[in-house]
Amino acid sequence: MTSAVDGLRFAFGTLTVLPVRVTRWDREAARGGMLSAPVVGLVVGGCAAGLGLLLLLLGAGPPLAAVASAAVPAVLTRGLHLDGLADTADGLGSGKPAEDALRIMKQSDIGPFGVLTLVFALLAQVAALAQLYGESWARGAVAAVTSAVAARLALTLAARAGVPAARPEGLGAAVAGVVPVPGALAVTAVCTLGPAAWGASSGGYGGVRTAVAIVLALAAAELLLRHCTRRFGGVTGDVFGGLAETAATTALVALALAG
Repeated sequence: MTSAVDGLRFAFGTLTVLPVRVTRWDREAARGGMLSAPVVGLVVGGCAAGLGLLLLLLGAGPPLAAVASAAVPAVLTRGLHLDGLADTADGLGSGKPAEDALRIMKQSDIGPFGVLTLVFALLAQVAALAQLYGESWARGAVAAVTSAVAARLALTLAARAGVPAARPEGLGAAVAGVVPVPGALAVTAVCTLGPAAWGASSGGYGGVRTAVAIVLALAAAELLLRHCTRRFGGVTGDVFGGLAETAATTALVALALAG
């Protein structure tokens, strides 16, 4: 029980701005934290969906609800995942060797590759959410939650054993390789088969669409993870952020296309 609580503290304390104090920074706490990452996604996604639904209730249209739902995860993470996406894009786009690319990623400014990637990712998220909110309030809310869970589930898989850290320091090094592969697969199964089972029991296809969107999101994040591992020699905190935003965007686009 103590380890589970420490893991949740680690997850919420490192992945959100919520006032949760991290009491342990060892590998065991990091393991529990990364296994608990989808729970963080559930909370973040619930907040995003809640704000979107509130605006719809107050008379706002789907575009404004979509902007609000896309903004909530950015606010609750201090924009760290978006910053990681931009830095990863700059590192990959530089075409430099691993050492130089990592140095570019550590710089405080954002280059043209990062700016373009941020713009297109946020536009895709807002456009997909606007379409889904326009179809029904329920689809928009489910999409907001699904994308947030998929984003954090991608972090769980990226922290699995066998994925090295590109640097000896930083958050990436603290969580790289801490999750046993069976544990990562078990959490993935719960997050994907759960919605599918719910959809089958309710007689609809919403749960199946959700499960497929999560699988596609994880596939996109896995492709990026493998590319970054080859280019940089491992993962960094920026890469984790890039993986989260890639998974979130892919999930939203997949749900919009399925709608």
